[in-house]
Amino acid sequence: MHRGRYFSTSSYYDRIFAAKAVKILPGQYHATGDGTVITTVLGSCVSVCLYDAVNGVGGMNHYMLPSDAGALRNYGNGSARYGNHAMNLLLEHVLQLGGKRANLEAKVFGAGRVMEGMSDVGRQNASFALRYLKEQKIRVVAVDVGDTFPRKICFSPVSGQVFVKRIQPQPLSPELFAPLYVKTAG
Repeated sequence: MHRGRYFSTSSYYDRIFAAKAVKILPGQYHATGDGTVITTVLGSCVSVCLYDAVNGVGGMNHYMLPSDAGALRNYGNGSARYGNHAMNLLLEHVLQLGGKRANLEAKVFGAGRVMEGMSDVGRQNASFALRYLKEQKIRVVAVDVGDTFPRKICFSPVSGQVFVKRIQPQPLSPELFAPLYVKTAG
């Protein structure tokens, strides 16, 4: 079973779901066939939740850019920070766990434009995911992308259920910073 460099093993007990959870960071993925919940927080990055509910297996990735433009185009040589490699790693692992292509479904999240004045890399990330899934003939059953806020994603690969929390920006109050500053004589 592939448990290489990009496979997250950062687990903890999630009290809300009363289950083992694995947190994935940018450039990582996790796939499983047990009751583990997979979590991440997304800004302009994208996560694809890929699962086979019939066989109870699935996984989620978290990538930063659609593809690498460099010379490393082969699956085994690239970084999971790029969608083309992250998607291949996730798909291969879900199939190794017993997922069947005909049963696979996907849900796509993220691609927020969370920083004003920056390029809309989120849109490129989401477009890549949808194009990849279409080329692989994997049915997309949910999409929550775009807008201006980050998202926390909690995914149950066994059932395919996803919980999304949209993180709203909070204005910072000067009173919050007061203890950090020391008034100097001047």
